[in-house]
Amino acid sequence: MVKYNSVLKAQIINEHLNDGTFGAELARNHQLPKRQVNRWLQQYRLNGIETLKRHKTKRKFSAEFKWNVINYYQTHDESLAEVAGKYNVLACQICTWRKTFIRDGYSGLGPHPKGRPTKMKRSKKQIRQLEKQSELERLRNELAKKNQELYATKLENDILKKSMTLFGPSKDVKKPK
Repeated sequence: MVKYNSVLKAQIINEHLNDGTFGAELARNHQLPKRQVNRWLQQYRLNGIETLKRHKTKRKFSAEFKWNVINYYQTHDESLAEVAGKYNVLACQICTWRKTFIRDGYSGLGPHPKGRPTKMKRSKKQIRQLEKQSELERLRNELAKKNQELYATKLENDILKKSMTLFGPSKDVKKPK
């Protein structure tokens, strides 16, 4: 993608304002894509000359800002280019944010770690430690479960003993002679 000089953009805007020249003619005169020149003119109309300046650093947008842009685009009857000009972002950014929002929800709009996930395999020592931890965790869970069962049977036993003392043995049970 070609990055155009801010001076060139300002010159085209001045020609448009002074001479009343349209985007197609300006594009032909400067040997630029017509679509690009029209985009610059539209950005100028919506937000002034400040939007045509090149940004020295990569801009970072908050999740709330992205959500506000998506919400505005979906609720208002404006084109993607108009919304992009209004918020001073690229139309393709809005499309990307919208797809991410549809796929992942609001959390997908937040910052993400840079780069690819590591492909480095774990060493044998790390694998053994993980296995020991998982084995230890499994044994702890099993012990907790057994303790719970033991408590339940003790409680049941206590209830049976109390009922025997209060009500005596049941009449249905026959004693051996």
